[in-house]
Amino acid sequence: MAKISAQLVKQLRDMTNSPMMECKKALVEADGDIDKAIDVLRTMGVAKAVKRAGRETNEGTIGAYVSDDSTTGALAELTCETDFVGTNKRFTDFAASLAKAVADDDPADVEAFKQCDLDGETVDAALTEMIHTIGENMKIARIVRRQAEKGAVASYVHLGGKIGVLVEFSFDKPETAQNDEFKTFAHDVAMQVAAMRPVAARREDVPEDVIAHEKSIYMAQAAESGKPEAIQEKMATGRLEKYYKEYVLTEQVFFKDGDLTITKLADKLSKSLGDKVAIVGFDRFEFNAEA
Repeated sequence: MAKISAQLVKQLRDMTNSPMMECKKALVEADGDIDKAIDVLRTMGVAKAVKRAGRETNEGTIGAYVSDDSTTGALAELTCETDFVGTNKRFTDFAASLAKAVADDDPADVEAFKQCDLDGETVDAALTEMIHTIGENMKIARIVRRQAEKGAVASYVHLGGKIGVLVEFSFDKPETAQNDEFKTFAHDVAMQVAAMRPVAARREDVPEDVIAHEKSIYMAQAAESGKPEAIQEKMATGRLEKYYKEYVLTEQVFFKDGDLTITKLADKLSKSLGDKVAIVGFDRFEFNAEA
């Protein structure tokens, strides 16, 4: 049996906001495995909030770029050592230029991106020069690019670059991309992604392993009720429906209007514009992400 240290108990408590004694019991049952202990607490119904551990704590910023015609967008996460540098304009401008280069060159990954051109030199050379100029170690942590086949891309950066979002939309009429109503809608949806942390744009996009994991938790919770298996299945299915409404973007309640879901908001806009506007997908980068 693994030794359960006070530090491990505190870590689980900080991650789940659960009582100290329940955390210790869960860790004992999980033989010290913190991820399994989280599931134990969720099954017991005492885990109020789960924060994911093990994420990097680098400082830095997320640069975003969307092309003038709104068809292509990109995010680039640039890390550094201190928050002072992370908010420096030269540093944040460099991150924005990286995002534009990602959109322009469409690299396969970060390593390929380092060999792309940035104002007449490679990205890697430009990064090295920036490191020498500012005097802190830096790295390009993540990049992502979206190109709308028939629609538009919108971006949103929050908390001084600590959260960056790209959302891809589809529609039929080219003029929709420049419509002010659509631009407001696109901005609001990107803000929704930043604030509400959905796991997928649509129900069918939620990874199967995520669904299976959640269902197993709900079935275990239902089993605790002692009700017949058929009832337990219904209970688990109902809780899974609640999960979709909380974590699927199109099913979430719009943060500006509790009477509208994002799907209803899109339908309302579609009717107003005489065009079918839909959300295709999104990307969300966050420093020190808890979810």
